[in-house]
Amino acid sequence: MWLLLLSLFLLSLPGCFPIQGPQLVRGPEQGSLTVQCRYDPGWEHNGKWWCRGANWRFCQILVETTGSEQEVKKGRVSIRDNQRDRLITVTTQDLRRDDEDAYWCGIKKPGPDLGARVSLIIEPQGGHLSQSKSLLSGTAAKNNGGVSSGSIRNHYMLLVFVKVPILLLLVGAILWLKRPQRAPEEQSEEPIYTNLSSDLAANRAP
Repeated sequence: MWLLLLSLFLLSLPGCFPIQGPQLVRGPEQGSLTVQCRYDPGWEHNGKWWCRGANWRFCQILVETTGSEQEVKKGRVSIRDNQRDRLITVTTQDLRRDDEDAYWCGIKKPGPDLGARVSLIIEPQGGHLSQSKSLLSGTAAKNNGGVSSGSIRNHYMLLVFVKVPILLLLVGAILWLKRPQRAPEEQSEEPIYTNLSSDLAANRAP
């Protein structure tokens, strides 16, 4: 049990994900919605994108930047990268009921891109919330704009090359501290001493 708790603790350490966005956002039907994602230093000049679809590999990129701070607009969606504050801002106009879906806020880079999943729910006119689609349910994410567990392309690489080795080192250290203590040398030599005493007694006997 303590190993499981230790693993969960390591997986929840802050600063593990280069990009973070809100877990869930709600927008009014026929209104507008703005989503903001923050990223770590070092990614300022990489291209940023906004992608739709629950499956990361097959999501549809709706709009993307060119690596600059210039706003890019395509259809009802616009994206802007504030490189000074390291903040990606995506705005969708004229929201529709069928806009309710899973989206990704991402960063281009060599190899697998970086991304954070954002679930969008549309509030229909009249104030009644629509039922969440099944693809939006079960999304596990950190509170306060955390990143969904297992929903980042490099998550498993981070898990394999960083978190698992740390966990193994901790477990190894605990097992090493709990190893059986070696018996004192004086105790290990006691049977030999006893045998020698018995032999001497036998030789002195008539």
